[in-house]
Amino acid sequence: MTGVDKFSGAAPRACAFFPGQKSRGRVSPPGFFFFLRAALSLILPFPAFSQQDGQPGAAQGRGDGAPVYAPANPATGGIDVNALNAAGDFRVGVQAYYRYAFNEAILSFERALSFRPGEAIILDWLGKAYYRSGLEDTAIRQWRAAAAAYGWNSGQGMLLGTKIETVSNRRFLLPVADDGVRYVESGRYPGHYGDYVLYRQPSAVLPLEDGSAWVVACGSNEIVRIDVNGVVKDRKRGPLNGFDRPYDLVRGSGGRLYLSEYRGGRVSVLDGSGDWQAYIGSKGLGDGMFMGPQNMTVDGQGYLYVVDYGNRRISKFDPDGAFILSFGQKAPYFPGFLSPTGIAAGGDRVYAADAAAKRIYTFDQNGSYLGVLVEEGLAGPESLRFLPDGRLLAADTNRVLLVDPDSAMVRELGVAGNSNVRIVGADMDRNGNILAANFAAGEVSVLTRFDDLASGLFVQIERVFADSFPQVTVEISVEDRLRRPIVGLEGLNFLLSEQGRAAGEQSFMRPAWLSDRADVSVLVERSPATRGMRDDLAAALRDINEALAGKGRVLSLVSAGEQPERERLGGSLETAARGNTASYSPRWRFDLGLRLAATDLLSGEKKRALVYVGSGNTGELAFERYGLSELAAYLANNGIVFHAVITGGGAPSPEIRYLCGETGGEALPLYRPQCIGEMIRGIAAKPSGTYTLSYRSQLPADFGRAYLPVEAEVYLMERSGRDSSGYFPPLE
Repeated sequence: MTGVDKFSGAAPRACAFFPGQKSRGRVSPPGFFFFLRAALSLILPFPAFSQQDGQPGAAQGRGDGAPVYAPANPATGGIDVNALNAAGDFRVGVQAYYRYAFNEAILSFERALSFRPGEAIILDWLGKAYYRSGLEDTAIRQWRAAAAAYGWNSGQGMLLGTKIETVSNRRFLLPVADDGVRYVESGRYPGHYGDYVLYRQPSAVLPLEDGSAWVVACGSNEIVRIDVNGVVKDRKRGPLNGFDRPYDLVRGSGGRLYLSEYRGGRVSVLDGSGDWQAYIGSKGLGDGMFMGPQNMTVDGQGYLYVVDYGNRRISKFDPDGAFILSFGQKAPYFPGFLSPTGIAAGGDRVYAADAAAKRIYTFDQNGSYLGVLVEEGLAGPESLRFLPDGRLLAADTNRVLLVDPDSAMVRELGVAGNSNVRIVGADMDRNGNILAANFAAGEVSVLTRFDDLASGLFVQIERVFADSFPQVTVEISVEDRLRRPIVGLEGLNFLLSEQGRAAGEQSFMRPAWLSDRADVSVLVERSPATRGMRDDLAAALRDINEALAGKGRVLSLVSAGEQPERERLGGSLETAARGNTASYSPRWRFDLGLRLAATDLLSGEKKRALVYVGSGNTGELAFERYGLSELAAYLANNGIVFHAVITGGGAPSPEIRYLCGETGGEALPLYRPQCIGEMIRGIAAKPSGTYTLSYRSQLPADFGRAYLPVEAEVYLMERSGRDSSGYFPPLE
């Protein structure tokens, strides 16, 4: 039934609650409209929407503080019964969404749509709720319908179009250099600002987990830490006598750093903050001595390899700095180094570049020569760095190359555009950019994937807190198109606005990437296969809990039986992990258990993980209700990493590996030499792209009944992204 004015027989049309809806009939008398609105407001709070560009907005204020409502646009709806019912359900849905009750939000938005079919803003919010629930295909359908209702060429329509394209196309999580993708220069960290010198002659970069990077400034005898905006945050100049032409910086075991000093003929040992601790080696020709040490690498066991340029050799040291051996001299099967430069150790291989020979050689960890990896296509290779996917990043004169150690294939990733170029060091930062140290130009070039630069940043307003209105707090997630979190942003990267005006008193709060705490939810398999492994299940919980000590907590433990349930955590975790014998069933449900365990994490720490403990086989009913891709999306879209601890000596199934891969987790056996503690402790070290900001709203709240809009824009170098949302202030 449509709302009909029983006095005139026409549908009333006075105030636009939901843009995009058309109303027929003449306008009700103003006196009746205000009487009807006042009466209904006593029993049903509802949002008011402005008519500017179809965007949801607040009621307009009057000079005496009383709200005044703009007259309806003939193209939008009115205050009939359907509109009011829809408004009530819409409010419930928005509030449920911000409580992480996504299923409740979906039901509320669906009810609202039953009253106002095709309403753009309801469809938009319904898409958000489906997205956070892991149902991405359904979310995209709702967003398409919303964009069509807004108008694809409207501001909101174009914003949704970008979101649809990003969600549809992304496939990977980790920062990898995919075949065919080219990197272009997106910015620079200049070495000087006007007449003020920031640093001179950068020779190497060492990216950090917070998105910043240490830059080795050979010309100014220091290392400087530069954030994602190119701002120098810290600088270290060594002990009292200072660094003497520092050249390369690498990360060793135990958090220590190694810094080679070319003219000093030594390697400085630094702590994780860059403060000097000790020296390794000294000038000379003997064992463990150097004549111009340059590039370095550390292998998986913590052994340090130093390219001794003047002695044309490579020296190997143990983690404490004791000399072990040197190699690279001329031998029957090896011509000897002419100009040794870059070096990288991975697996049981050591790769070393020679700029004069224009080759990359391969050795084993004992220095035995194994052959030439690359002998064509190089102009003058210098630094070598391993990427997370096992391929090598090579600096080669004015370009950065990708080298595959398995196939020896070489591909050009990008070229620095400055005419005065000599790239001597390059590495990939935590945000997936390549940082290239341009020694000749005295600056660091930032190279970004071309498609990332074109698509911009993926920004989402995840939550709005308005309990202290007009003080409003906003949680914002910033990712790239591959779902990689963008870390290291600061207040200058954000702009919050209300109805096109900058929000007042904007304040940047502590970002999630600075947190060193994590929440973990454990999913324990209750199948016949694990019934005989109850001691292993208990051991796994003990190890998890010990690894989290001081850095996190086990938030919940879910038994994945035929009907998954939360175990009581008041007593021993090991006892809870063993479970009740009756709970083990061949009809155990992996999907329902995972959803329950993941839901417990939504309101917890932003660094969070779901740890599955079981045989590695998900069972016959694993995906009866929720598909594998839906489960992966539910975890990834809510920032939850999936780890697996495999008991009983089995192997993780492809489904388990898929969930790990899609969320950035690992699958490890319970009993392994390194134990699982490192994996668990690493949860707190995972980067997070969630940021919290606050502002003071200038919009009138209509006693808590108005739907108030907020928009967030994020800028980083040449990239940007934005999102819009809204909220209801508390009822007065």
